[in-house]
Amino acid sequence: MPLLVTNAEIINADSRFSADILCTGETITRIDRGIAPPAGAEVIDAGGRPVFPGFIDPHTHIYLPFMGTFAKDNYETGTQAALVGGTTTIFEMVCPARDMSHAEGFALWRKQAEGKACCDYSFHMGVTRFDADSTAQLREIVAAGVGSFKVFLAYKGAFGVDDAELWKTLSLAKELGVVVAAHCENETLVAELQAELLAAGRTGPDAHHDSRPPRVEAEGVHHLCTFAELTGATVYIVHTSCREAIEAAIAARERGVKVLIETLIQYLLLDKTWAERPGFEGAKYVMSPPLRDSTNQAVLWNGLASGLVQTVATDHAPFDFLSQKPLGKHDFTLIPNGIPAIEDRITLLWTHGVKTGRLTLEQFVAVASTNAARIFGLWPTKGVIQPGADADLVIWDPDYRGTISATRQTQAVDYNAFEGMPIEGRPAVVTVRGEVAARDGGFCGTVGRGRFLTRPTVGSRAVSRSEQAG
Repeated sequence: MPLLVTNAEIINADSRFSADILCTGETITRIDRGIAPPAGAEVIDAGGRPVFPGFIDPHTHIYLPFMGTFAKDNYETGTQAALVGGTTTIFEMVCPARDMSHAEGFALWRKQAEGKACCDYSFHMGVTRFDADSTAQLREIVAAGVGSFKVFLAYKGAFGVDDAELWKTLSLAKELGVVVAAHCENETLVAELQAELLAAGRTGPDAHHDSRPPRVEAEGVHHLCTFAELTGATVYIVHTSCREAIEAAIAARERGVKVLIETLIQYLLLDKTWAERPGFEGAKYVMSPPLRDSTNQAVLWNGLASGLVQTVATDHAPFDFLSQKPLGKHDFTLIPNGIPAIEDRITLLWTHGVKTGRLTLEQFVAVASTNAARIFGLWPTKGVIQPGADADLVIWDPDYRGTISATRQTQAVDYNAFEGMPIEGRPAVVTVRGEVAARDGGFCGTVGRGRFLTRPTVGSRAVSRSEQAG
């Protein structure tokens, strides 16, 4: 059935104009004023409200075995939560354990999503080891449509790779034209600091930050960029939390390294005092890299507005506070890491970014949708409203006022890190490839309709300055 959205204020990363949007099948087929509804079309009057391209979360963990337990969401709950919040495409990190082959890991993660995902999805293929079988298997995975890898420079003995494995991964990525997403922390420094803190009797969540201070993250960024410089690979630093890490990445970029930067909505709004709450309450806010001193927030916001930082993601990793976080009750190193945010990223970015004047509407679209589509090979099918693009639309209600609460959330976790925060605005209607999937805070789409997105490799280019700034 055709879908016609009338009276839309269309906001792209590089344009803003008023028009109607006609969607036929799964794509946008016409944008014009005064489009007559085709026979049988569903007509939605946007009433002059903003209409954005579907938002893209470039970093999620829906299915995640981690630290002796599993993330609480599955592909039904996690992607429904994404849609309610305006996110129509997610990138999931495939994170096989070191004793699992790449092919086995890829097959396992695809099995979790198929027939369950409600929004479209793609993967970053985690390279958690590099052995004699890796090259052939990774070539096959790239040929299947996965145009990005993920490496961990942390979690020694679990997901982390050594320097020889890092070199081989980046070299292969350069050859194949694959972007390498990277978790940047120096794993040796983390391990030594953890041991010292525990020996000193600091076992609670408040010690987590001091085991992974900003300089440890910055050292990881510097280390990655050295390898990227020598191999020529393009790297994308995930969950960048602090000034020191950004400075290390920008220094590398200035000497010609192809490096892109992601931050998270958590780092923009929460600081390390949340993880220092009394009792065990701070465990809700344990993630890696940790929440930082609040002075870093202005640096991150300015980075987004200036184009130095390309994307805002979530690193969504939902672990229950009551039943899972207590695995580290007496040892902070065993607390499952992660702060769930897939449902609230966009409303919070609007409330604290657009409404405060930190971001223009166009920059909002760039950092929450278009830049991710460009970096990871989905543009112009995703991340833009124009003829030929997928009909992923978010009709925005700027007049909505509400408060975030775990009692009303869709994501399957027993707390919300942003509990009680007021929001201004939310998605009124969300479509995925021409089908209405969410309305006014509730999922109304089709379970299992989400499509695995095959992506061409994007070569070893970084986005241009205009793309970065939106």
